[in-house]
Amino acid sequence: MKIITTPMCEEIVRLAGISDYTVNKFPDDEEGDLAILLSESKTKMNSLAIKINTSSQIFESIKEVSKISGNELSDEEVLTFFNDYELSKKYLVSDFKTDINVKVYSEFLKDIVRDVGFNIVCENFDYVIYPDYLENKVVEVDNLVKIPSHNNISKNPFEKVEARYSILESLI
Repeated sequence: MKIITTPMCEEIVRLAGISDYTVNKFPDDEEGDLAILLSESKTKMNSLAIKINTSSQIFESIKEVSKISGNELSDEEVLTFFNDYELSKKYLVSDFKTDINVKVYSEFLKDIVRDVGFNIVCENFDYVIYPDYLENKVVEVDNLVKIPSHNNISKNPFEKVEARYSILESLI
């Protein structure tokens, strides 16, 4: 089976035990049997769409992709990938709740914000959380928190989660 993956998903594919794959930002430019790509992406070929915005999404994506490799990883094996990433592991293994109310611009950020335990509201919020690509569209002026989007952060999903979680943790 010829697997094509996007740069953002390459680390998941590698960790899941697949060594024979091609990386291309545009999978349809390649001849392949299966594309592994972010859930927001689309392709004409058969594909597996994954999410990697939170620790639990990374965990589940590694498990799902490992099934394709023919050597499905156990939960314990996947957990070892989190050992060098303190915040990622912290939010994977525990549920957190805060009294912090936030307004969130962007669907992908809502999962991250919930992971850290913030309450998502539309009014009476403590902070406005938005992705960097909406910087010129955010209308509130106080307590703005900019989170880097896919293009302005490491392609390594663990480093991406660590960076985003650390920004949010600084508000607690």
